Amino acid sequence: MTDAPAEIAVSEVVYRDDLYPRIEKSQRTVEQYAEDLDVLPPIEVNQHNELIDGWHRWTAHRKVGAEHIRVTVTETTGDSHFLELAIRRNASHGLQLSLEDKRDMARRIYNGTPERERDGKKAQLASILSISERSVRNWLSRIDKDAKEARDRRIFAMWLACCTQQEIAEAESLPLGTVKTLTNGLDEIGNLAKNIQADADHATDFTAPIYNVWKQQEKTPGVSHFGNSEIRWVDNLLYLYTRPFDVVVDPFAGSGSTADLCRKRVRRYWVSDRLPVVGREDIIRKHDLTEGLPPLPRWQDVRLVYLDPPYWKQAEGRYSSDPQDLANMELDDFTKMLAGIVNGFAGKLADAHIALIIQPTQWNAPERQFTDHIRDMLREVDLPVAQRISVPYESQQCNAQMVEWAKQNRQVLTLTREIVVWRVQR
Repeated sequence: MTDAPAEIAVSEVVYRDDLYPRIEKSQRTVEQYAEDLDVLPPIEVNQHNELIDGWHRWTAHRKVGAEHIRVTVTETTGDSHFLELAIRRNASHGLQLSLEDKRDMARRIYNGTPERERDGKKAQLASILSISERSVRNWLSRIDKDAKEARDRRIFAMWLACCTQQEIAEAESLPLGTVKTLTNGLDEIGNLAKNIQADADHATDFTAPIYNVWKQQEKTPGVSHFGNSEIRWVDNLLYLYTRPFDVVVDPFAGSGSTADLCRKRVRRYWVSDRLPVVGREDIIRKHDLTEGLPPLPRWQDVRLVYLDPPYWKQAEGRYSSDPQDLANMELDDFTKMLAGIVNGFAGKLADAHIALIIQPTQWNAPERQFTDHIRDMLREVDLPVAQRISVPYESQQCNAQMVEWAKQNRQVLTLTREIVVWRVQR
């Protein structure tokens, strides 16, 4: 039974990750929905306010800080019924389940079905998932074997995300000894990969950088938010300074694009932010670098630290009003803190690189004074420089007011931006 639309507090919505269909979550969709909440249809919840349908709509409300959200309430009789409804709704609109996810959903429902009802359930599952009954029978005939393979894929994904063995054991309800055996095997595979020239992962959709000037007319399509850097630059750095299964650390993760790229390029990753983007808390850990280095479980495997911090006054007040926010500090404090972060990482690493991308501050600086952050960093960081790479902006980022100011004051506008890469060797 579905009631007429009502309204509840956004905070009262309960998201059941164990039951919600694993659709591919899209931050771009969330951002589009967040632009105009009023035109969105209500989400669907059950009598316990558990979310049946509408994750992107609900997350858009959370993103903009909305207090209430429209809902329709459908009563469910149990977890299996809940999951069936969620799949049916998803099959009719929105981002569709992949074939792999349909297979996983079929197994989960099947496992929750009493033995005496299972024969008839196969035909029902075929209808719910819009697939043939023969496919359903094939999937369920190997349920034990495939369940183990799915578990191993999840463990591999958590291993890539640098989860500890204890975290994996708790997430999968496995004995710690079993997880140790599985992850030790993954470590062996990773060590083998590090000992070979493994560039095949960049072969099909990648052009290797030859020079130290990386120009680009337009941003790579995808999530766009204040402060995000060009993901192709990160891809270049992965190619130059890492191999598959190396660990990459990004403590200014923003929208989490570094994690997405690392999964694509089969790099392990540890990404964090002082204010993780709403909807990506499962990928981006919460950590404030001004309070100390991140608690990585295995520093010896880190081969690249990528730092894309707030560019001082260019980001003032954009992330928070906290005086401990890098963007809100006085220049001397900003410089010392950022240099301390670089030096702190260097003290933990061996045979690795630290890459910092930053732009001089001009327009937002006091009296428009050109402030060269790279020069300050090179003065404060006592490490050998492996490379300095120019990644200039296009002139289109300067508005008419800025251009007029430059003409009247006989000044040039700053389009330079640089990646400085330090080498850490022990």
